[in-house]
Amino acid sequence: MLYRESGSSWWPLLWGPAFAVAGYLVELVTGPASVTLWLVAGLVLTLSAVVWVNLRIKTGSIALTTDEAQFGREKLPVAMIEAAQDVGAPTGARVLGGGWSAPKGTTTVPLRLVDGTVVLGWARDPEAFLAALRRVVRG
Repeated sequence: MLYRESGSSWWPLLWGPAFAVAGYLVELVTGPASVTLWLVAGLVLTLSAVVWVNLRIKTGSIALTTDEAQFGREKLPVAMIEAAQDVGAPTGARVLGGGWSAPKGTTTVPLRLVDGTVVLGWARDPEAFLAALRRVVRG
């Protein structure tokens, strides 16, 4: 593994229990409190966060090995990448990973493929990603 970025961390799973505890404490101060209601609310919020985080990891992660670059769910063989520097990003270039645009919080990285087309990779730390990519791509 030459480079890796995770699409999300797992700490948002704490939001559901934290909200449930806060809600229970407010209800406890203001009147009768329902433990069952807040346990169910915390469980539902936690399960929703599990689904959300799991999807963010699958669609927003980057992995670069000597053989392939993976952007979200899309894999691109490194042998298909001709250049990773001094590549302009034409309007309408396809974004790798299957989205309409690069994920929020990332910077696009134009890549010229051996067939001459330009695609847009992305990374939170584009300099570190390009440094790792230069180790396996000549251009």
